[in-house]
Amino acid sequence: MTHDATTMSPDAARAAIAAAIRRIVPDADLDALADDDPIRAELELDSLDFLSFVELLSGSTGIRIDESDYPDLATMTRAVAFLTARGANGGGHERR
Repeated sequence: MTHDATTMSPDAARAAIAAAIRRIVPDADLDALADDDPIRAELELDSLDFLSFVELLSGSTGIRIDESDYPDLATMTRAVAFLTARGANGGGHERR
């Protein structure tokens, strides 16, 4: 599956998030992760795991994710919204 770096659908965002999580926690039960569950707490990600998640997600989507954006990745709902909004803005490489 490929996607245009300037747009990202919610389904593509969800797939990218799931793929990044599975790289860090291969046995993660993502079906049990509710959309509003805190990802770090539910999957027991320490700070290094979370940083790896962010780097994998940024690398796979081409979307810049700054430390100030980390709260936007707290839940699946927020992460999907962040990626789709940032993807609609051309990858978010501009500074806010």
